Amino acid sequence: MKWIKVGLFIFLSIQVKANVILPRFISNGMVLQRNSPIPIWGWAEAGEKVAVTFKGKTYLATTGTDNKWKIKLDKSKEGGPFELIIKGANVLKVEDILVGDVWFCSGQSNMEYELYKAAEKYPNEIANSDNDQIRHFLVKRNNSFVPLDDVESPKGWEKASPKTVPNFSAIAYFYALKLYNKYKVPIGLINASYGGTPAEAWMSETALVNYPNYYNRAQFFKVETSIDSVTKSDKKYQDTWYNEVKLNDLGEKEHWKNNTTNTSDWGTVSIPSFWQEVSLPNVKAGVVWYKYAFTLPKKYANQTAILRLGNIIMRDETYVNGTQVGTTSNKHAPRKYDIKKKILVEGENMITVKVLNEMGDAGFIRDKKYQLEIGDTVINLSGDWKYKLGVAVEPFKRDSLTKLFCEGTSLYNAMINPLVGYSIKGVIWYQGESNQSKATEYRTLFPNLITSWRNVWGQGDFPFLWVQLANINKPKTKPGESKLAELQDAQSNTLSLPNTGMAVINDIGEWNDVHPMNKLEAANRLYLASLKVAYKENDIVFSGPTLSKTEIKDNSIVLYFKNIGSGLIAKETGKLAHFAIADESKKYVWADAVIEGDKIIVSSKQIGHPKYIRYAWADNPVGANLYNKEGLPASCFNTEKNKF
Repeated sequence: MKWIKVGLFIFLSIQVKANVILPRFISNGMVLQRNSPIPIWGWAEAGEKVAVTFKGKTYLATTGTDNKWKIKLDKSKEGGPFELIIKGANVLKVEDILVGDVWFCSGQSNMEYELYKAAEKYPNEIANSDNDQIRHFLVKRNNSFVPLDDVESPKGWEKASPKTVPNFSAIAYFYALKLYNKYKVPIGLINASYGGTPAEAWMSETALVNYPNYYNRAQFFKVETSIDSVTKSDKKYQDTWYNEVKLNDLGEKEHWKNNTTNTSDWGTVSIPSFWQEVSLPNVKAGVVWYKYAFTLPKKYANQTAILRLGNIIMRDETYVNGTQVGTTSNKHAPRKYDIKKKILVEGENMITVKVLNEMGDAGFIRDKKYQLEIGDTVINLSGDWKYKLGVAVEPFKRDSLTKLFCEGTSLYNAMINPLVGYSIKGVIWYQGESNQSKATEYRTLFPNLITSWRNVWGQGDFPFLWVQLANINKPKTKPGESKLAELQDAQSNTLSLPNTGMAVINDIGEWNDVHPMNKLEAANRLYLASLKVAYKENDIVFSGPTLSKTEIKDNSIVLYFKNIGSGLIAKETGKLAHFAIADESKKYVWADAVIEGDKIIVSSKQIGHPKYIRYAWADNPVGANLYNKEGLPASCFNTEKNKF
């Protein structure tokens, strides 16, 4: 018989090849979509008869020449647990099946963001998470330039509990919890997400035909030798750069991690800060070592403790009294290191941090926790530290490397294609950070992604909901351009597709972290969108004010809105902010904006003949406060780029 290609698996024996095989997601604990025909498929010997029994009814299929068989279970109401029995040359039983709503969760790191990363914010939610009606299937990260037939999963379908939930997608879990609490039906989450990835990686070859750069690169990487040559070249460059750093780092040569290091010639710097800001402005890449001495009384000697060093750009190795207590290479990951017994001593102790950076800003990010926790005592570590340059090198040219998992089709083929056709309620999506530099392209790329998924899934225009990107970076005092706002605007424009919804979270981001921790409120706004789009609850306010029409009157612009709920408000201050206005010159100035009933009048004494208006058009529009009375914010908008 022909070989059966199932993801990465190769079936070696004739006996195994003849057996009925199921995809990994059709397994114990699975959730099936209610009120919809339910496709079930697998592989077997060509021509083999397969019988599938579910809820007392048996369905028959004959395996095709491609070694694949497929049946469709009848529509079923929510409930369970049930079992699925598959008979061919062998017999398989899938147990503990629930029927409810299945949500496909995808995107980059903010969808991937596990709840344990925000555990300190949500201890009660984790402690009270026992619920076998909410289940999560994590698709293992993978990439391929040819379509695969199956996915891998670290643990398969998992039921929500304090033990499992910390590893669930935080936003997906909170979203599922909201739905379960309202409808009391089982909720299944299939989480296929991958941090740092652009939208084109999640699109099929067919969907990328009109984007020749992505399409042609995908064709190139279909050839295994192409992947090999690029991988070897990239590895050689990376190894050479890191070897140079290691060989020339004076701190490594002289063992600066030890407490015996003489720091009399070291500089002093206030932490948190970037080394380019205050101490080493011309060092763009390399290694800087930091030391902080503190004194402990006898009662704390030999005790366990927790060391928090906020977030560090980029890679740190952290030592306490010469013993390594942790290392992290991701600048977005909080540094929380456990200090074991017998490391801390009575009297003087020393924290040593080696910071390696490839390029750009480097060091300790502000407005994070820098402290040592011993029992109920907290020692603040912010303030003066000693520092010394270990080595300065040319910046690492990471943009010259090829991230195969970011190339067009690579994630679609490996993590989406194997699941296409599995009956779902809809999709929730959180992605866009990796496409900010190409926001104009995203205006067509993102809707094409949605349309292409719908076309291949065969379920019509299923609900597709997404989280608009959050505010980030330091606020600016004057109106200006913003790549982030451009991307947010592209996301807003995608609402022109049917059965779509968007959660606006431009008020709950964190200026210094691309991963805002408030996933609960983000999930709540996504949930509200789902009530309207997926569950057809027509009498709810599901969105913040949305600009629908503009009208120029004399020296003012009148704005009309939909989704105003109980009315428009200027949250907190009572006075609207972050509106900017311009005439033909497109030179924007801050404007006065006043609510009059269901509309807003915008004007500026500096602009006699206004033509364009922007709202919240910034990376971090602090003060933007247009909401409806239900507490949902308006998205940014720009009439220069969109007609209203």
